[in-house]
Amino acid sequence: MAPFSTALIVVGFSLVTVPAIAHHAFSAEFDADSPVQLQGKVTRIQWINPHAWIHIAARQEDGSTIEWMIEGGTPNALMRTGINRNSLAIGSEIIVSGYQSKDKKCTPACKANGRDMTFPDGRKLFMGSSGTGAPRDGIDPRESGRD
Repeated sequence: MAPFSTALIVVGFSLVTVPAIAHHAFSAEFDADSPVQLQGKVTRIQWINPHAWIHIAARQEDGSTIEWMIEGGTPNALMRTGINRNSLAIGSEIIVSGYQSKDKKCTPACKANGRDMTFPDGRKLFMGSSGTGAPRDGIDPRESGRD
């Protein structure tokens, strides 16, 4: 095989595999049959790609707290729904509905994929990553009219 053909094949394979490595489907990490509703204070925010992460200290029935890492959409997608660095500050009290990770491990923190976030004033914002296999529950306004 000619060197040019070999180089073309290598470049072609690298273009195909990079997007597959860069993003995962909802069902690869999260359990659609394990919905969670978490209430607590924001302790950390990671505005990183491909998904932003919001960390909260979620209150338990016994008064203790458990750390949760909640995966949202991309920072750009969150900004389009109204969630940005100014609207979500450390110490903010929020309620997040979403789905727990399949592994159910809570070290160093429990993990979930967030669908929506509710603020104390009642404002509700979509924060999920629809289109990646997350359950269609009608929360994402972009879901309407789809099968």
